[in-house]
Amino acid sequence: MPDHLQPGVPVNDVTFEQLLDLEQHGPDTYVGIAPRYPWGRLFGGQVIAQALRAALFTVDEEFAPHSLHAYFIRGGTHEEPVRFEVDRLRNGRSFVARSVVARQSSGAILHLSASFQRDESDAPDVTPVSMPDTEPPDSVSDDGWGGMVERRKVVRDDGTVHMWIRLAGSQPMTDQRTAACALAFLSDTTMSEPPRSIHPVQVEREQFQATFVGASLDHAMHFHRPCDPTQWILADSEAQTLVASRGLSAGRLFDQSGVHVATVSQEILIRLRS
Repeated sequence: MPDHLQPGVPVNDVTFEQLLDLEQHGPDTYVGIAPRYPWGRLFGGQVIAQALRAALFTVDEEFAPHSLHAYFIRGGTHEEPVRFEVDRLRNGRSFVARSVVARQSSGAILHLSASFQRDESDAPDVTPVSMPDTEPPDSVSDDGWGGMVERRKVVRDDGTVHMWIRLAGSQPMTDQRTAACALAFLSDTTMSEPPRSIHPVQVEREQFQATFVGASLDHAMHFHRPCDPTQWILADSEAQTLVASRGLSAGRLFDQSGVHVATVSQEILIRLRS
């Protein structure tokens, strides 16, 4: 890889375009960079986005992602690249299915299943949900960790979190396949908040790692309508349950005009340190 894409580069020095710039290493096998994040382990949203990009390399352009389900198997490291191995499960006339395993020397770190659909924009388009009434993003300060992500949290109460998110440092996105990768990347920045907000033990963010063992366990998305993730997206998420040290949240993503663009769910580990 070029020097600027070597493992361990601080995430603030990496663009989203570089994250998705995977190199082919044999049939249906791709390698991506592993930047260094403030908390040490790789960001799960990055590995999901890269795995989805690897799958897209094997899918004809008329197909776009409509759903994915990812299991986080073990934490990734920034000390080496990530290898993505794609399995072409099915090529249909309307739908295509792919499976992707992300690996490092420790073994598999993520398994992603994704489905892709040919355009059917002439079919009925109906949604019974609407964007909640909440404060605009410019009314609160940034709550992100730098780099490619901007977050503006406007509500955190009784298991409900409203958070504005967008991809920073990128040009507007019109290609919906790339936009789906970006939305998957961003969606993992919000979903751990609702279960944390209902835990009986509440600590400041700086004390979280000293108090809890935490990790994402799985992540699912359904992509509904086109959007540009470089513009503000509202994540309206809610805790569903907290049991056996596992917290489940579900949420809807809306663009700033109120269009429901995606639905997300995630289960996290949130275990008190002994």
